[in-house]
Amino acid sequence: MKSSTKDQAKGKFENLKGKIKEVAGIITGHRKLEAEGKDQKLGGKVREKLGQVEKALGK
Repeated sequence: MKSSTKDQAKGKFENLKGKIKEVAGIITGHRKLEAEGKDQKLGGKVREKLGQVEKALGK
């Protein structure tokens, strides 16, 4: 599997984990968990975009 594909897959997974944490934080009223989820989601999106850029550049 190419590096760019791995980055995209890992990014999607991190995004999903972050979304789950965020929703769990909202449901339980745990603001810190909600914030961690948002941060993790953002990190996942960045990694996913990095994989797309690498793929477009042909790395």
